[in-house]
Amino acid sequence: MVSLVIATFNHARLLGDALDSALAQTLRGVEIVVVDDGSTDETPAILAEYAGRLPYLRVVRRTDRGGRQVGPGVVEAFYAGLETARMEDFDYLCKLDMDLDLPVRYFELLMQRMESDPRIGTTSGKPWFVHPQRGTLVPEVCGDEMSVGMTKFYRRTCFEQIGGFVPALMWDGIDCHRCRMLGWKARSFDEPELRFVHLRPMGSSDGGWLRGRIRHGRGQYFMGTGPLYMAASALFRTLHPPRVVGAAAIGWGWLAALLERAPRYEDREFRRFLREYQFDCLLLGKRRATARADVRQAPRWCGRAQNDGQPLQTGGSL
Repeated sequence: MVSLVIATFNHARLLGDALDSALAQTLRGVEIVVVDDGSTDETPAILAEYAGRLPYLRVVRRTDRGGRQVGPGVVEAFYAGLETARMEDFDYLCKLDMDLDLPVRYFELLMQRMESDPRIGTTSGKPWFVHPQRGTLVPEVCGDEMSVGMTKFYRRTCFEQIGGFVPALMWDGIDCHRCRMLGWKARSFDEPELRFVHLRPMGSSDGGWLRGRIRHGRGQYFMGTGPLYMAASALFRTLHPPRVVGAAAIGWGWLAALLERAPRYEDREFRRFLREYQFDCLLLGKRRATARADVRQAPRWCGRAQNDGQPLQTGGSL
């Protein structure tokens, strides 16, 4: 069984199409939990209409926090939904955003990829968005070694072993690196049937793209990214619009956090692993560095989860 946890805040304009996209999936045996994170528009009425005719859709209503919160707020909303489900009842879970248009076989094909390689702990397709001037679909920047934050598809066993999501900026990078550290694989696949439309480009939903780029740099600092890798990452971003200003904003976000002596992710073993992996990325390229990490960390992999001291096996039928 699969549990989809979807958080929404004032998404009335996109809600119907996004829900229909999730409901049209070919994968069966799916439980859907929608967390209304304090919406003040027509979102509650739309969700009530869907919940009234779909027995497998459950709505969790949270109080208005005064606006959307990225990072900690996103994770908190996800857990508000996950807490209403029995973890032992399902083998897979997905943190899903409400501003996506998914191809109909999206989850079915992700399941196939994971069943073919038991070490894949989290995976996703690739996000595309409609270019505001040209009106054509454009890919968002996303490495093959990560699952994207707007659709995190997980084996339950892997999710439990990494300790779930960290309620902080860069939660959607920390989780993938923790997977790798523990011997799991994190992957995203660029195939036509796994490409989905992101109705709001990444980093544009809270204060615009400039604030989003600065926030990304601060998140990289929190995660533990070093100065050399951060400089290379910002330079790479000049290949994608907004080129120079966007790259400078990312670099400034990291530098400002450094000058402020902002807090960092407290797991020192994780930060050491991350620095070693990032050094290999600079030296070998991401593809070879990821393959090297997968081999090096393989002895740590354990495809079981612990629940009250009892091992639980994955891969049950849906």
